[in-house]
Amino acid sequence: MKTQIWVPEFEPVDTSNSGMSRRNFLKCGMSSFLGLVAMQHLQSTAWAQFEKIMPRAKGCIVLFMNGGPSQLDTFDPKPGTLNGGPFGAIPTSAGEIQFSQHLPLVAEQAHHLAVIRSMVSREGNHERARYLMHTGYAPTGSVKHPTFGSLASHYLDNEDSELPNCVNINSPSFTAGILEAKHDPFVVNDPRKPIDDLKYPEQMDRRRFEERLKMLNDLEKDFLKDRVGRSTEAHQAVYKKADKLINSPSVEAFNLSDEPIALREAYGDNRFGQGCLMARRLIEAGVKFVEVSLDGWDTHSNNFERTGNLLEVVDPAFAALVKDLADRGLLDETIVLWLGEFGRTPKINQNEGRDHFPNGWSAVIAGGGVRGGHVIGATSEDGTAVVERPVSVPDLFASLCFALGIDYNNQNYSRQGRPIRVVNDGRVVKDLFV
Repeated sequence: MKTQIWVPEFEPVDTSNSGMSRRNFLKCGMSSFLGLVAMQHLQSTAWAQFEKIMPRAKGCIVLFMNGGPSQLDTFDPKPGTLNGGPFGAIPTSAGEIQFSQHLPLVAEQAHHLAVIRSMVSREGNHERARYLMHTGYAPTGSVKHPTFGSLASHYLDNEDSELPNCVNINSPSFTAGILEAKHDPFVVNDPRKPIDDLKYPEQMDRRRFEERLKMLNDLEKDFLKDRVGRSTEAHQAVYKKADKLINSPSVEAFNLSDEPIALREAYGDNRFGQGCLMARRLIEAGVKFVEVSLDGWDTHSNNFERTGNLLEVVDPAFAALVKDLADRGLLDETIVLWLGEFGRTPKINQNEGRDHFPNGWSAVIAGGGVRGGHVIGATSEDGTAVVERPVSVPDLFASLCFALGIDYNNQNYSRQGRPIRVVNDGRVVKDLFV
């Protein structure tokens, strides 16, 4: 698939100085031209070598923190400052990089992680920000943009797979929007419990089920023919996916009881931890995209106690997921992304809380060709502004697409024929990969 490459930018030669002779100008121009040719050659050679050695991601896991986690209390600590709060900072396996004291296990995996400390967004409202962080677009009334998991399902679709290509664990997300309904997320409400309705009812076998399904299709044929649209398409897609899944041995990917007790305990005996373990199993079975969500991050009050409790859930699960993928040789081909809707204000409010803050927060990425053990961007000493390498949400989406081999300039079309780009005005964050 077509990928975006970076072309070096060059400053024009300044000829405004009247003391520059024609000979000197031509000499300067020729040297600049030769330099440009040489640099472009080196660039293309280095890029060709880079493309050959960079692992290509085959799947993506997103750990989504509903409500917006505080960057200062997680991956961009400011200990000892007025806005830093009571949490300390600890060293990591990535040298000088420090994380919150409540992330000791994740700190041990920091050599696998790239931390973007300069995420910026214009959306500080929960619903609008959540939509943006799932689709790459601000919400509009006219178009339902596909969630990124549905885009991954669409472009990386394996028709032979009996498992859904896009799975959401712990909470529903947005739909495939303008894409086909078959790319809507398959939702697992609680990974600790069996998936509902994956077995035939009593006194029902496959033959009887198929006969009933055929009869249903016959009855619906005329009704659906006159009611073409997404609802009809979704209705049919659900039946097809369910039938395929019920009869597939691959459904065992959802069964966590096959895992050793020690490993299950390492992830954490809670919905989020077990969801991360299920995500690993699904990726291993060939699923293209899995999102695992964790609620509770809207900490307008009592931020430090609540965030501390949440990090006790995140730390073992996130660390175990990265380590487990690495141990199984899956990390190089799996993008793992940790983030929320936005960040929290550096200033601590009167209720010992932090409010919404879209202008300078953190996201963490591992695997899939990402260069671990480094930080991209920076915020000021008091955390109130991005002072180095701002990264937009479209930039992040373009980078995910690049890692997955998806051309982010591709266009999909709404039902009214309107072209919608996969990513709108984003550029790959090359520092993630080189």
